[in-house]
Order: sequence, then structure tokens, then C-alpha cells
Amino acid sequence: MSFLIPALVLALQSGPQPIFTDGVADPAAQGVWRSADYGWIIEIEEDSLIRWQDTPAGCYRTPDAPTARLMGQIEYRLFTREGDTIGLQYLDGDSNTRFERLPHLPERCGAEDLDTPSGVFEVFASAMQAHYAFFDQRGIDWPARVEAARPLVRSDMSDAELFDVLAGLMNGLSDSHTKLTALIDGEERLVQDGLGTTLPRMRETTGEQPWLIGLVDQLLEGGVLTEPEFVGNGRIITGRVTTGDDRRVGYVLIFTMGGFTEDFAPGTLEWAEAERRIFSEIMNTAMERFAEYDAVIVDLSNNRGGYDAIARAVASHFTASPFLAYTQHPGTNPAAAEAHRIEPADRVFTGPVGVLTSDVTVSGGEIATLSLRQLPNVLHAGTSTRGAFSTPLAKPLPNGWYLELSNEVFAAPDGTVYEETGITPDLEFDVYPVDAPVTGHADAVRQLAEALTR
Repeated sequence: MSFLIPALVLALQSGPQPIFTDGVADPAAQGVWRSADYGWIIEIEEDSLIRWQDTPAGCYRTPDAPTARLMGQIEYRLFTREGDTIGLQYLDGDSNTRFERLPHLPERCGAEDLDTPSGVFEVFASAMQAHYAFFDQRGIDWPARVEAARPLVRSDMSDAELFDVLAGLMNGLSDSHTKLTALIDGEERLVQDGLGTTLPRMRETTGEQPWLIGLVDQLLEGGVLTEPEFVGNGRIITGRVTTGDDRRVGYVLIFTMGGFTEDFAPGTLEWAEAERRIFSEIMNTAMERFAEYDAVIVDLSNNRGGYDAIARAVASHFTASPFLAYTQHPGTNPAAAEAHRIEPADRVFTGPVGVLTSDVTVSGGEIATLSLRQLPNVLHAGTSTRGAFSTPLAKPLPNGWYLELSNEVFAAPDGTVYEETGITPDLEFDVYPVDAPVTGHADAVRQLAEALTR
């Protein structure tokens, strides 16, 4: 194996390397690799990468899922290797998923037809059992549910009937990062809950889009901000809070951790580089503007998540020193925990910072919140975050239905896990009250500005 040492040294010195260059796989990446933590077997050949779903109920080649979301549509692009272990990443800055080398593809892979009601049921049940990390936190006795549901499965049942059985297993899971989608008789069906109270309420009353437009109009034209700017492809608003006195409070609202460019396909290395660059330029410009301000508000109260590297980059603009933000590990393997440290950005603001959240704040928005809370100059205000941190683990089922589940544990440096509960603010007040979901947000911004400069 000594011939691998130069490639390994290169990878360690220069960071993750592309798996494919001009359509040809790096020889160091080629082989059959298995991750028990994620239930995947990856075959990397000279001109292809094939993913197998390795579950206790059977091993099958990942089928095309017509209802798959982004996490089920992108593939690994980067790798590092050390001996018989390889670390794979989707994008630069993502966590490494560790795989161990196998001598060949196991004979069980593809050996049986799992595209039957019983096969789909057993794969679904065993994948959740093996990889879902939060049954205890969410009060779910999964084995008991599976045993109760198994007699309902028949060889002659319809797709709709089978879907209803699987949906029943997920009832009350209250995890917006765990969902099942299927295309049945030409119609998409979805099982997902745990969306908090604000989003469902707005969707049922005024509608989500009119509500968001109202929030944006209020910030841009309603006098909440002085000289506001709408940047980042409509994902970021910056400005100065209008306080009525000489207090100078900067303001940055971030709707998503990404989506700042449409020049590249989402999930590509070029897209990731552009997203990080654009976000850095926006934040550096804002920090220069805020240099002599009394305080800054980072508004994550409507942040829907996105690229983790962007979520960490938010906190990098509010510290002068490196710090540990959080750790992350697959739920089945705490020993594989990865520590995420944040380095200061080029332009930083180290005065008082207020972070505004709500139950809409989720995923990457919560990662940013968790990171910012480790800084001594940060005051967290609003209402608790959603409590759904884990990057969804994509598990397309043998019949093409699409399952995502939460399998990663994010923890604060002191070990606290906020999954399901969300992160509770230091200063609590409603951001989107029932009787004023738009103007209530303006009141919350002003209230936080006052608290920071009081």
C-alpha cells in the first residue's frame, strides 16, 4: 500500500480532492466503500459512481425517485483517503462521511426483489430503526409501531394502502427533516410534520407568500430600516434600524443559507464556491458599514436553512478569535464526532449583537444560532427555534418512493443537544404574533434594538 502515500500526503496538505476530473475518477478514490453509519455502499469506478442502499432488510441499487428533493439528487464530489478509509464530501466545508473499503460488492446487493409491499415495508422500517437518531427525544417506540403495522401489509395491497401504512408509522414524529414522498396515480403524496405553529398558521390564513412579501415590504418601505438594501438574489436584507434617536443599530436578515446565485447548478462545486464568495462580499460590506455602530441585529427569524458552510460563516463576522461552535456525529456513532471551529472573517463586528429567532428558524438557521450563542457579545432573543438540525439522510425506497430522515446529532460545546426542543432565547418575546404576523416582526426588531443599546 506504500504507493498510496503520495496521494494521501497531497490530500492532507491541500484538503479534499475531486473524485472526478474531466470525467475520470482519481485512482485513490476507486473501489467499493461502505458506511455503516449511513447505510450506504459506494462503488467508484473509473467513469462512474454507484450508490447502494445497505439496509438490514436488504441491499439494493438506489432507484430514481421522481419526488426526490435536493439531498437525494446530488452525489459526492470530494474525497480524502487514509489507507482503507475514505472520507467523502458533497461540497467543500461539509462534514466528512467515513467509508471503509470492501474487497468487492457484497453478494446480497441486488440479490432479491424488494419492490413488493412487504419488501418496501421492511426496508422502510429497518432503515428508520438503524439510522433515525431521535426516537427517545420524540417519545416514539418504533419497534412496537412496526410490530403493530406489519400485519397490515398484504401482497395484493395498492400503493395508496401501503403509503397509508408507512404514513401511520410516522404519525406524530414531529420532525420536519423526516419525510416520505411518493407519486401515486399521478399525484404526489407527502408525509411531514413538525413545522412549528407559525408556518402552518400562515399557510392556512393569509398564505405563506403574501406574508413573506408583507415582511419584505415592511422592511424596505415601512420605515423599519433606514437605507435598506435587498441583496443576495433576494435572500438577504441589510440596513440600519430606525430608532428615532442617535442609536446606530445595524441589521442583517438572512432568509436562507444559500441561493445567492443562479449562475451554477445547485450542489456543484462551482455553485458552492460562488455561494461562499457572494455571502462573504455581502457580509464584509455590511461589516464595514457597521464598523462604528452601537450594535447589530442578525435576524434569523425566517431562516429556512441551507448550506452549512454559510451557516457557520454568519458567526465568523462577529468574533475576533477562533472558537468551537458545535460538534456533529451520526447518531449511531458518537465516536465519529466532528468538531466545527469557526475562524474570524476578513471584516468583523465585535460589539453587541442580537440574534432574532422564531419557530420558523430551522436547520442551517439553527446551526448559525447555535454558533453565534457561543460568543460572549451575543444576545439571543425572540422565540425558540424549530429543533430540526440534522442534514436529512436520503433513503430512496426500492419502489422509487423517497424517504429522508434525521440521523445526525448536533451538540453545543457543553454537550447540549437541542433537537426537538429547539434553542430557547435569553430574551423571549413573540416575533410573529397571531394577531399581527407582519407588524409584530417590526415591533420585535425595534424591541431587540432597544435591548442591545439600553
